[in-house]
Order: sequence, then C-alpha cells, then structure tokens
Amino acid sequence: MEEKPPSFIYKISRIISDFFNPLVSLVIFFIYMSIKNYAVQDSLLYFVPVLLMILLPIIIWLVWNVKTGRYTNMDVSDRRQRKSLYFFIAGCVIFYLLFNYFKNGYVDFVMLFIFILLLTLQISNYFIKSSMHTAFNIFVAALFFALDTAMGIVWLGIAVLVGITRVILKRHTPKEVFMGAGIAFVVSFLYLYCNIQFQH
Repeated sequence: MEEKPPSFIYKISRIISDFFNPLVSLVIFFIYMSIKNYAVQDSLLYFVPVLLMILLPIIIWLVWNVKTGRYTNMDVSDRRQRKSLYFFIAGCVIFYLLFNYFKNGYVDFVMLFIFILLLTLQISNYFIKSSMHTAFNIFVAALFFALDTAMGIVWLGIAVLVGITRVILKRHTPKEVFMGAGIAFVVSFLYLYCNIQFQH
C-alpha cells in the first residue's frame, strides 16, 4: 500500500517550523539588534563572539550528533536526547557570559535570560517535553518588543504560528506547546520587567 503524500498544510508547517527554529530566530534578533543599536564595527564586535561561542558550536554539535545517530533529528524530538543538548547549550552560554564579563565588564542581559530560559526548560524536560521552538520564539518576541513594539507583536504572531506547526507535525502535543509557551511567558515577563527597571 502506497503512503499518502504529505498534505499542503503539513508541508507549509514543516517550512515554518524549520525556518523559525530557535537558532534562526535568535540570529535574526541579534542581527536586528546589532544594526539598530550599534555602528557596523561595534555590531561585528558584539555579534562575532555570539556566533563563534554559541551559535556555531551548537550547530556543529547538532549536526555531529545527528550524523553519529545520538540524536534522531535536528529538532532533538526525543526527550532523553534533549538532556545533553540542554547541557551543551548552557555550557556555551555560560562560557560566553564569562568571556563578555571579563572582556567588557558587564553581564550580557539578553544572554543571561536566555540561560534562565534554558535552565527552566531543562528542569521542565524531566517532567514534560516542553516545546523549545515555541518557548524561544515567544522569548524572541519579548526581545524584539523591548526594542520595537511592532516587531515584538509581529514575532508573537510568528511564535503562535510556530506552536501550531509543532502540533501539526506531531513533534509536540498541545500540552507540550502550552508548557513551553507558559515557561517563556514567565521568563519574558521577568526580562521585560528587569529591562524597564534598568533603563530608569
């Protein structure tokens, strides 16, 4: 019996879900923030360490683990496999936070809250496989919101869309998507609150 080809909605969901994965969403935000807040040289000085210490190592880690069969897919859909991913990402973020602190003398606020989000998702993962795609896109919406209200609202719409695609693709149950969203809303609220406090 021939397998039914994927539906149009499934194909579109796959494109949306793959494109707006946590890494791509964060890269888009960092590029936007760099252009908005810094001159070209300062922008590179900010973005290159993030790229070399966090983004590239995570991409290499994911590709290597998928190729060697340790991870089933790039989404790391298996809850047990996610544990090592969370620890690796947390290690990269901590390394960057320390590097930035000793080099520039301040704590990178955005990265600190990314670490808090990761830690919360890691704890949640022991009980339920919270949707990282949904959580990170909601948090990215908060990051955008702090810079540009309209972009924040647009990205929140994207986050909702991503959450729906995760259910359509059967990568998460609605409960797992809502769990990821709930965690992200709490962390995002704390980020925005602290951001307002530090600006005054």
